[in-house]
Formats: sequence, C-alpha cells, structure tokens
Amino acid sequence: MTRQRLLVLAPTRRAASETFVRANLAGLPFVTTAYFGDERPLTEPRRLAYGVAVLCSKLLTRLGWLRLAGWPAAVVTRWLIRRHQPDLLLVEFGFHAVRVMEAAAEADCPLVVHFRGSDLSAWTKFGAQKSRYRRLIRLASGAIVKSKPMRRTLLELGLESDRILISASGANASLFHSSAPVSAAPVFLAVGRFVAKKGPLLTIRAFAQLVEQHPSPDLALWMVGEGPLLHQAQELVQELGLGSVVRFFGAQPQQEIAALMRQVRGFVQHSVVAPDGDSEGNPVAVMEAQLSGLPVVATCHAGIPEVVRHGESGWLVAEGDVAGMAAGLYRLVVDPSLAQRWGQAGRRCIQERFTIDHHHRDVAQFLRNVPPRFRSQAFAR
Repeated sequence: MTRQRLLVLAPTRRAASETFVRANLAGLPFVTTAYFGDERPLTEPRRLAYGVAVLCSKLLTRLGWLRLAGWPAAVVTRWLIRRHQPDLLLVEFGFHAVRVMEAAAEADCPLVVHFRGSDLSAWTKFGAQKSRYRRLIRLASGAIVKSKPMRRTLLELGLESDRILISASGANASLFHSSAPVSAAPVFLAVGRFVAKKGPLLTIRAFAQLVEQHPSPDLALWMVGEGPLLHQAQELVQELGLGSVVRFFGAQPQQEIAALMRQVRGFVQHSVVAPDGDSEGNPVAVMEAQLSGLPVVATCHAGIPEVVRHGESGWLVAEGDVAGMAAGLYRLVVDPSLAQRWGQAGRRCIQERFTIDHHHRDVAQFLRNVPPRFRSQAFAR
C-alpha cells in the first residue's frame, strides 16, 4: 500500500515551549517533507526560497499590510506543491496558514491546519486577522486543536465540527516516569517560558503564601525556563524574601526536566489569559508531570481541566486565585500520601489518553480521512 505524501509548512524549527513540531512529524506514518520558515540554507534553493518568502511575509504583516503579507509565501508554496505533488498540505499554526492558504486552494490540495494556542487567542496573531482566518476556515479541509476551548473558537468561525480533531500533543512515556512524591521533599517544580500566559509571577506569589502559612526549611520552588519575565520573576523572589528557597534553572532539555520531576513533591503552573489575549492550548509540561507520577496544582485554564481531574489527580483553581493555589500546595505539603495518590491517578489518565503515541495515532487517522477540497469549493468567496 502506497503511503500518503505529506507536505508540512511551519514558520520555525525553534517553536517555543509547548510546540514539538519535529517530534510530531517523526511519529506520523507518511512520506513527509517539511519546510521551516527560519531555515535559509544557501545550498538548498527550495528551502532558501521558502525561508526568504516567509521572512518577507512576516515583515509585511508587521507593517500592517495583511493582504500583501500572504503573497510571498503563497508564491513559493505553489512552487513546492507542484514540485512535491503532496496528497495533503499540513500547516503548523493558524497565523502561518493564512500566508499560504491561497496556494493550497489554487492547487486544489487538501489543507489541514494545526493550531496550537496563541494562534487562536492572541490579538496580534488571531484577533487582528479574523477576516483572513474566516477565509482560511472556508479553504481548510480540517483542523487539529489542543483543547475544547480552541474547538469552540473554530466552530464560531464557521468550521464544521466533523472537520476538527482535538488532540493534545501528548507526553513521552519513555522519558517521564518513576516519580515518587510520597518520599520526595516538599519541593515544587514549575516548567515553562517566563511569559504572561504561564503566570510565573502568580506562581511565585502563591508559593510565598505557602511559605508564610507553613514555614519549613525543606520547602522549595524550582523554576525551569527562560523568557521576558524572568528578570521580573527574579526581582519578585528577592522582594518577597524567597531567595533561599526559589531556584531558577534556566531552559533545560527534556531529559533534565524528566530527572527534576523525579525529585519533587508536585508540579505547579498558574496559567492565565495574557493581556493580549494569548492563551494556552494544552500545556505539555502538565501532561509530562502527570505521566511522571506527580500531582498537579494549576488553574482552570484552556485545556488543563481536560487532563487534570480536580480532587483526583490534582488541584485546580480559578485564574488569579493565588490563595487557592497556595491552599492546594499546602495539602500536598502536609499529606505526602495524597500527593502519591493524585500522582498515580494522573499517571493512569495520561497513559490511557494523552501520550505522544495517542497523539500520533489520532492525527494519522484524522489525516487519512480528510476529504479532498475541490476547486469549485476552494474558490468560493
């Protein structure tokens, strides 16, 4: 049986935090050719042309020339489609898909868009381009999203429900395992970029309340990641007198994060809607923590309630509820056996539904069943 040919277009190989574009592609059972907008090798004309075209499209978008912004990338994409003759075009991120959507329509090539979070929430990536997104929805044969709230956004834009797959990116069972929160010191781990939607300052404030309520020499907060709010977070730690109990690790590879998860009592993340509207999809680190066997204290934000069961595998609070988060952490400090029970429940949940293997299987099945987009439909305005 001949395998389907998949042409993948993405804005960058270095997608931040929760995105694992290359890992996802490696697990799909297709003949895959991928192009990334931040690669411009002089020895590979097609990749060079694509990278330059995406750079031009980005510059035009920043200038506010949204209609023109799609032209450079679309021209090169038409060329790539003719060259590779794919059965399906998969585009990572909605804001990137609007750059190339007309090329897919003109080539009568089925288009599936993989939305990941900010591309369906942040003003600069989504809100400012809603008219182009509506056009994208009319052209797309299908869409992959990370959570139910993202699905609702696409339904509001007009995409039919049977053309949407909800699939969290999933956690890697070969890396994340063997945590033992019952025997670990009361140390909590936070993993994610220091950006507004991850709520690192709120996590620190919640931990400060925990320290005030339950002073202990063993309490600690470990924070992994980098980003624009890192310096502000470090300053807040000093201001709150937490310099001896909060440790910043910087960005770390997955292997090191997995090792850290095997040393702590629980995982904490105070995700919120950022001032610019940016929201999570479904944070992979939350799933990785649960697959490791850790209880999670987090917020009722985006897809988190779909993977963390309140009172069963973790503790969920409203966005901005610092006191509630501190209370959830306190429960795990005073009752290590509860941390163990929640951790085991979370691990079972992820093993059953939210591993990388589940994601690959679901995406592959969805792509195999994508209907073709006929030219008469694609060009309907």
